[in-house]
Amino acid sequence: MTSVGVVTPFWLDRPPAEALDIAVVADEAGFGTLWIGEMATFDAFALATAIGLRTSDISLRIGPLAVGVRSPVALALGLSTVVAMTGRRAGLALGASSPRIVSEWHGRPFEPVRRMRQTVRDTRAILNGDRVAGFRLQQPVPDRSISVAAFGPAMTRVAVEEGDEVVLNLVSADHVADVCGAFSGVADAPPPVAVWIPAALDPGEATLRQLRSQLAVYLAPPGYGEMFTALGHGDLVARARSGAPRAELAQDIPVDLIEAVGAVGSADDIVRRVDSYFEAGVSHVGLVPATAEDPAGRRLLTTLSPLLTKGRR
Repeated sequence: MTSVGVVTPFWLDRPPAEALDIAVVADEAGFGTLWIGEMATFDAFALATAIGLRTSDISLRIGPLAVGVRSPVALALGLSTVVAMTGRRAGLALGASSPRIVSEWHGRPFEPVRRMRQTVRDTRAILNGDRVAGFRLQQPVPDRSISVAAFGPAMTRVAVEEGDEVVLNLVSADHVADVCGAFSGVADAPPPVAVWIPAALDPGEATLRQLRSQLAVYLAPPGYGEMFTALGHGDLVARARSGAPRAELAQDIPVDLIEAVGAVGSADDIVRRVDSYFEAGVSHVGLVPATAEDPAGRRLLTTLSPLLTKGRR
């Protein structure tokens, strides 16, 4: 069974409260899942609670949150609070994040692979009502899904072995197929795969600038750079890794690179791109709506919902 959901984006050129508007539009349009991450605006659990109180049916997937920033107790308390305050279906997602966010912003050691395995195990146990390190949750929320965002081979192994779902962000359909093919060497029955992709309906120049700005952030990091190089854009990767200004790189990102890791164009184009990810092996696609020319992604989400959610949730 496949499904299509919506991801609250982190567009720095948009007002932070637009996340609430996107959630309302996604709920009204009939999407079944909303992903709620965290960067430099709102606390994810607080935002999820506000969204749960303003929407009627959409289920909430909180994260991926940076592993190591919150303890398993804090993660379990956060999810339990959201469920208790909103009465909404909710799950949790964890990811490696980056040294800047984990170590510089939060003052925690950046040890994502080592921390992820134990964090998933302990958080799951606490949510199920077990006592861990002397702590027991007074309002357990058992059998909640814990997804793990992964990219490199070490984190992918942990995600496959420990997670209820593997999450991939900003990747091509070919990369997804390669990752899914590699699962056979890790587990006999690997978990389902979800992918996040930026989406824009008939994008104009302002939207393309927004998407280029996002992509420029991912040109240099290990793994992403190699994927973009395989897609034929090694020159951009080399410049990013040599310290070229991000704004300069963003200006030079071609539309075909945006199209390779996203769903942009006409409604039919977007449907075809989403289907290509399903064909590559994913079970869930999370659309990250571009909002530079489409506030709250309203036009995108209301147009695409009947085309993408029929028979799915």
